[in-house]
Amino acid sequence: MQTIRSILFYIVFLLATLVHSSLCLLVSPFISVHKRFRFVRLLNYFVIWWFGVCCGVRYRVEGLDNLSGVEAGILVSNHQSEWETFYLQTLVSPLCTVLKKELLMIPFFGWALALIKPIAIDRRLRVSALKQIVEQGTQKLQDGFWVLIFPEGTRVQPGRHKKFSKTAALLAMETGRPIIPIAHNAGQCWPGKGFLKHSGILRVVVGPPIYPQDKGLDELYAQSRDWVELNRDRLTRENQPV
Repeated sequence: MQTIRSILFYIVFLLATLVHSSLCLLVSPFISVHKRFRFVRLLNYFVIWWFGVCCGVRYRVEGLDNLSGVEAGILVSNHQSEWETFYLQTLVSPLCTVLKKELLMIPFFGWALALIKPIAIDRRLRVSALKQIVEQGTQKLQDGFWVLIFPEGTRVQPGRHKKFSKTAALLAMETGRPIIPIAHNAGQCWPGKGFLKHSGILRVVVGPPIYPQDKGLDELYAQSRDWVELNRDRLTRENQPV
């Protein structure tokens, strides 16, 4: 059953991506970037819904009130799968994601993704990538965009750890905007590597804003990192696929 569900999920997912991306390419020349973002992320809502229905996944989201009344800030999340790259786009609007530039080369999906102007970096060039994120991220925040950063830089399997970068803390120090830490256990239901999807409870926790005022870079970095790691590990322990 797990295999059948996974196959069915991907068939519909790929067809929906092809159709929606094509529509985005047709519509985008006639609408603003803000409206374009809302149109592009319609696919995100569908993928989240379809994954839950097809693969037997239930969702629990805590702490959404921590986003209320906050000026556009910096979302910082652990990275375990593709699911959170879809879901986090639905939390706030408009949103600019820091991602590897290779994603923009994927036919249709990448072309549509490029329409919402993400910060696309070359991860091999660490120094220039960091400078690019701070410069473009500052401009995006000034333009009213939220910025999403995955500080691990790549997908990490549940139960494993990878050092966080200080990129989000640097951007927060530069702009004075808050970091909103987010933790989830998406990799337990939608593994970052492998074809099969698992039924279960997928949980997301949004933490309180962490403001850079009266903090040094290392303190801000440690506070946001520790919050994400603590809650990520807690969700992993408490939730297992059924």
